[in-house]
Amino acid sequence: MNTTALVADSGSFVTAQLIMREKEAVLDTWMKQQLAAITQRADLINAAELRAQSEAFLDLFVAAIRTGNVTDISTLVYQPIVKALQTMSAARALQGFSPTETATFVFSLKEALLPILSTALASQPELLAREAITINLLLDKLGLVTFETYAKSRETVINRQATDMLNMASPVIQVWDRILAVPLIGTLDSRRTQLVMESLLNRIVATGSAFAIIDITGVLTVDTMVAQYLLKTVAAIRLVGADSVITGISAPVAQTMAHLGIDLSRVVTRAVMADGIRYAMAKTGQQVSQS
Repeated sequence: MNTTALVADSGSFVTAQLIMREKEAVLDTWMKQQLAAITQRADLINAAELRAQSEAFLDLFVAAIRTGNVTDISTLVYQPIVKALQTMSAARALQGFSPTETATFVFSLKEALLPILSTALASQPELLAREAITINLLLDKLGLVTFETYAKSRETVINRQATDMLNMASPVIQVWDRILAVPLIGTLDSRRTQLVMESLLNRIVATGSAFAIIDITGVLTVDTMVAQYLLKTVAAIRLVGADSVITGISAPVAQTMAHLGIDLSRVVTRAVMADGIRYAMAKTGQQVSQS
């Protein structure tokens, strides 16, 4: 290898030239490092696709460092690289990769570049040290992009799963013709109560139901905010043209509401859901006929 030409173009151009000259060797080493780090997800990785992805990143990386900017990844020249990393990290977060496995895509490139730099610049230790430090710091910054994107993507997944669990835990069911019910179980907080309200109102409108039963038999505690949401739900149900009844208010919950000064005088309540269903059927002019 002609190291004289490399030294003449010192700075970020050295690594760029080395990568272009030794591209296949860099890719081979980099691929081995990546595949070794994701053995637990090997079934989710297509080696050919990963190599194509790695080669595309390498081309973008070379184009960026050839500009002489090896410190500021917020600039326009690094936007394609950052976007590629964000896309990759988000996809891996959805696939269940760990943060380490995801960040390895960038960090393992260090191990692929260092041997080539060391061989090419063995006679120039100062240049080698400068290049190694510069590239390592740059790849560290790009690696942080993968961590940040991964964290945001996992947070989105977790929030969606939590919402799905809340919806499953508070299903809106049709108990009779034009009568819906939503049995609430466990701890109510403002977020869950709001989700229940939205789901219930959407079902009332979608099904043309005339009555909704909100059963809180399985609710242990109700705070002021939750109580206010329940009252708002009752009011919203009226606004969409339906009636409602709250059933299953336990003695402790009733005492808490009284202590908090929650006024339920304008809300229809029944002791148990069965009484609520009977009340709803009477209000909608329905009855169960025995054969």
